[in-house]
Amino acid sequence: MTSPAAATRAGALAPFLAVVGSIISVNVGAAYAKGLFPLVGSSGITAVRVGLASILLLAFWRPWRAPLARVDAINVAIYGFMLGMMNLLIYAAFARIPIGIAIAIEVIGPLAVVVLSSRHLRDFAWVACAAFGLWLLAPTGAGSAALDPVGVAAALGAAFCWAMYIVFGKRVSTLKGGHVVAWGMLVAALCTVPVGLAQAGSALFAPAVLIGGLVVALLSSILPYSLEMMALSRLPRRVFGILVSAGPAVGALAGFFVLGEVLSTTQWLAIGMIVIATAGSAATAGRS
Repeated sequence: MTSPAAATRAGALAPFLAVVGSIISVNVGAAYAKGLFPLVGSSGITAVRVGLASILLLAFWRPWRAPLARVDAINVAIYGFMLGMMNLLIYAAFARIPIGIAIAIEVIGPLAVVVLSSRHLRDFAWVACAAFGLWLLAPTGAGSAALDPVGVAAALGAAFCWAMYIVFGKRVSTLKGGHVVAWGMLVAALCTVPVGLAQAGSALFAPAVLIGGLVVALLSSILPYSLEMMALSRLPRRVFGILVSAGPAVGALAGFFVLGEVLSTTQWLAIGMIVIATAGSAATAGRS
């Protein structure tokens, strides 16, 4: 029989485990998705993932039962558009550069949101830390391996979309969360599915692609969003932000174990600097 103290400890540990599970799930899903790129391209897998996630979320939440006001509908549409473009761009980056590096660049978006909303000089130290990490990723040394510039540009575009996703997500955060996510995912699907169809055509509906896309949708959308919702209701934002900052490192590990992507010592150091910057900004912002 479980003692009350053990039950209390398990209850306190549950949200931390939920965040860890979410981070692992989304990054393993990203690595698995990259393995499917040869079938229909990065845009094709994005379309299948977002399209299937949209269908599942709409079926579960049935958001049409609570119509949106016009202003809310506009903000939800922008939120969904940014969500769709973020997925397209980060998968395009995955196709060209290692996953860990792409995610390290992408998290600059949330970091920028924290810093631009701050009035404390200490937060700009985290920008300097992240900038140093990005400088380390740049092929400045004589023996440095050049990163694909299109991949880097796509990751930077995803960073901007992630920042806007946060800004507009905050504007609609007072609405029913599940309904907002369902409507947002529908808008994202309307943005990504035509691009995927243009790239892959009817190959998008091959059984292997649909099954693979469903796995990616579950790993990278449904499961992590559900775990994060549970964690956010029980963890302070500061703690949540610190835990999520491990994303680039977990992404690099997923790329290594699933795809065999090997990073140099300098690239690992760069990812570490960006993780420190993101965690530090979340910690100090939470105390402000």
